[in-house]
Amino acid sequence: MRNYTSVIEFILLGIPNTQGLEDMIFVVFLTFYTFSLLGNLLIFLTILASSNLHTPMYFFLANLSVFDILFPSVNSPKMMVFLLGQSYTISYQGCASQVFFYHTLGGTECFLYTVMAYDRFVAICHPMRYTIIMNPKLCFGLTLGTWLGGCVHGSFLTFLTFRLPYCGPNQVHSFFCDIPMVLPLACADTSLAQMVSFTNVGVVALLCFILILTSYMHIIFSILKIRSSEGRHRAFSTCSAHLVSILLAYGPVILVYLKPASSLWLDAAVQVLNNVVTPSLNPVIYSLRNKDVKLALQKVLGQMTCLAGL
Repeated sequence: MRNYTSVIEFILLGIPNTQGLEDMIFVVFLTFYTFSLLGNLLIFLTILASSNLHTPMYFFLANLSVFDILFPSVNSPKMMVFLLGQSYTISYQGCASQVFFYHTLGGTECFLYTVMAYDRFVAICHPMRYTIIMNPKLCFGLTLGTWLGGCVHGSFLTFLTFRLPYCGPNQVHSFFCDIPMVLPLACADTSLAQMVSFTNVGVVALLCFILILTSYMHIIFSILKIRSSEGRHRAFSTCSAHLVSILLAYGPVILVYLKPASSLWLDAAVQVLNNVVTPSLNPVIYSLRNKDVKLALQKVLGQMTCLAGL
């Protein structure tokens, strides 16, 4: 990426209207970040160690756990350093890296949830052909596609943002670098970049949402055809955790990128929810709503306890 700018660093202004609350916010960030790392690592290792969880559904869940480890790691460590008063600046390259990884992982998340919805569609609507359709080759290809697609998405948005010259103001009104906060600092007309980035994020999110919605419309119709209430409950329980995660993932995208007006405080609150809180909730959502995961977790934790006692 060619650098046209004279700005060598940006100043992060943090979360608006939180002066004097730095210690409390640091504890909140550290708690959620630690829980996100440990919880998702435990889910990933449980799926890896439990042979009965070596199915397409849990293969995609393991990928979601990897995502939930990486995503908060893009911004949370820098924010905690900021809250400790150690550094309020981020280098130009560091800012570009945050934008790249944030949108690469954000695109991967959208694609991954779409693939997980397709997996549930095949499992419920075509149960007799599930193992044939969702074969290892297809699962690997879909997973590779989600990560490569996210990388292309992030690369395009990063190039679009940092191809502009930055030669004046360098104060970012947030606790990390993102397109809506960085673009207004450019010393050039940003209307085209804003329109293209808005369209890109909107198209990716909307397309994924339409595909997810289509999958779940077919799933709901199939569930309604099940005669026994127990069968309907079992089918719905396999999808409920995924639906909750989708709502938590798409809510911040709509509020930050697709709303007409901007509010610094609302944007910061939503970004904290998206960056810090949501990744720590997915282990709870999937483990509490899934009997197989709970049993596997108990077995793994029991083995770890026995090893610790030796």
